[in-house]
Amino acid sequence: MRRVAVTGAGVISPLGSSAAEAYANAHAGCSGIHRIEGDFAHRLLAPIVASVRSFDPGDAFDPPRLRMLDRVSQFALLAARQAVAEAGSGLEDCDRKQAGVFVGTGMGGSISNDEGYQTLYGQASDRIKPYTVLLGMHNAPAAWISQEHGLLGPSLTYSTACSSSAVAIGEAWLRIAGGSLDLAIAGGAEAPLGFGSLKAWEALRTVAAIDPVEASASCKPFARDRSGMVLGEGGAMLVLEPWDHAVSRGAPVLGEILGYGLSTDVGHITRPSVEGQAEAMRAALRSAAIAPADIDMINAHGTATLANDLAETAAIKAVFGARAPRIPISATKALHGHLLGAAGALECVLSLLALRHGAALPTMHLRSPDPGCDLDYVPNAAREGVWARTMISNSFAFGGTNAVLVLRAGSPVLQETQGRPKFP
Repeated sequence: MRRVAVTGAGVISPLGSSAAEAYANAHAGCSGIHRIEGDFAHRLLAPIVASVRSFDPGDAFDPPRLRMLDRVSQFALLAARQAVAEAGSGLEDCDRKQAGVFVGTGMGGSISNDEGYQTLYGQASDRIKPYTVLLGMHNAPAAWISQEHGLLGPSLTYSTACSSSAVAIGEAWLRIAGGSLDLAIAGGAEAPLGFGSLKAWEALRTVAAIDPVEASASCKPFARDRSGMVLGEGGAMLVLEPWDHAVSRGAPVLGEILGYGLSTDVGHITRPSVEGQAEAMRAALRSAAIAPADIDMINAHGTATLANDLAETAAIKAVFGARAPRIPISATKALHGHLLGAAGALECVLSLLALRHGAALPTMHLRSPDPGCDLDYVPNAAREGVWARTMISNSFAFGGTNAVLVLRAGSPVLQETQGRPKFP
């Protein structure tokens, strides 16, 4: 198995329109969650979302192409462009037949589909947009990325609900580590903030109530007063390539994908299982050939639902035993909301940057901890000087697909002036 480096990262998210901006806002505890206004806001029980507000698709795509791009594909393409630009000459140096695209999305082009249904049923019109199928299909983001960058290898889409993009990154890692590919663009995109989608999630009774003091604080992972998740949108993409190749061409190495674990809950389609989550973490550690004692930080799935946060706490204890209370754990969905199929990719990028900057990102709005969630969740402020080397990032999903990525730090920033070691 070859070592796999991350040489580029791109982000379009509620926290910012680049990886650096998203990390800076996550580190500062700045929330991207807000109230929404508009035609259907009054029909929602809790009109709050985490949206990408500083984004004009007309600035990035010409009108003929834009007519064929659902918002989910727009996010995917822009995040991939950023990642490829950061990776430098990676694409130029590789055989395009040995390069692929791996994208996760839970709901695909749901906004375009919703608009089509509104035309057909709400307006009783037969004039559906001619590109509705292309706009709505789940594999559109991956297809557009492959076309834009001329990648002739596999173009694959994974739809495992909230773990979709973690699965996409893990599957890309497997192929590069195993030698069947030499480069991959991997990540996820989601644009679920149409009226139909918001009402459907609302009907599941998993969406947070609006905080009575500050709407931006409505998502409260691991808190006693948590009431559910807040839906978000955006995209995050990574460029993966063999470590030796990245080093030989002098590429900037953001970090390393060290391993990947999967498990499936079969007891209930929405209820999380302690055993399933714990097995996914153990499988990831086995994949990376490391022990629980080697994990220095954890990015939690941390949805702020009553069931998941308790189950995840118990699963972490089951895997890490007596060390569990001493491991810093971050739940960034408190700030960027739940990006569903794109959540794992965004959190992977934020985790790699936290490793690189020697910090543990905060779990915001955790002023009243749940007694059943009694681990070190880095409450309410980033923790500096946490020069961790290895961490896991958890992604657990409706449908039961649990995915865990093992991440290792690249070279820390400011290592010479701060006297930090250079990680191999």
